[in-house]
Amino acid sequence: MAVSFPRSLALSAVIALAPGSGLAADVPAATSPAAPRPASRDLPVSLDAASSEVDYRTNTVNFRDVVISQGGMRVAAESARATGLNFENATWNFRGNVRITVDGGSLRSDEAKVDFAANRIARATISGSPAQFEQKRAETTELARGRAGLIVYDVPTGTVKLTQDAWLTDGRNDISGQELVYNVREQRVQAEAKPGNTDRVRITIRLRDPGAAP
Repeated sequence: MAVSFPRSLALSAVIALAPGSGLAADVPAATSPAAPRPASRDLPVSLDAASSEVDYRTNTVNFRDVVISQGGMRVAAESARATGLNFENATWNFRGNVRITVDGGSLRSDEAKVDFAANRIARATISGSPAQFEQKRAETTELARGRAGLIVYDVPTGTVKLTQDAWLTDGRNDISGQELVYNVREQRVQAEAKPGNTDRVRITIRLRDPGAAP
């Protein structure tokens, strides 16, 4: 049995954000002074889609032109599929022009898998040809950009792991290797080659003209 819903579908769930997750956002104050202000852990999951279809036989939900957001994280794609509307422990699969916004940065890919744990977005795994990451660096106009066949964004630790022909630049220096780990909040990168593998970390340093203006 398939049931279709209208364009706008809003879902809410009580969210317990991990300390230091970087997803906390201000919640508008209540109109009544006596009403308590919701804590950051109470941020809901919001879902909006052009259309949706629920199959009760398989307990699966399919969405078209979908956007899911929680705090400072937003996931948009041409389509999404999930097993039920449960955010406690669930995995959502997104396809087609996937865009993920997080901590002042963004990720783009052909496909993505987003894991929810304890009613919060815990991890986003994106893949593509290639999957891409971008973040504006603090106190500069330069961008940190990366690409790889597979990128995993871990929300509690605030790290982006790039594997499969990984490449990352801070706007001045380029780094490539088997595995690159970029810390979104601290804006630093760690690169290493796995033991026993001949592939090595490569860094290209772009030298500046001594006479050029800073």
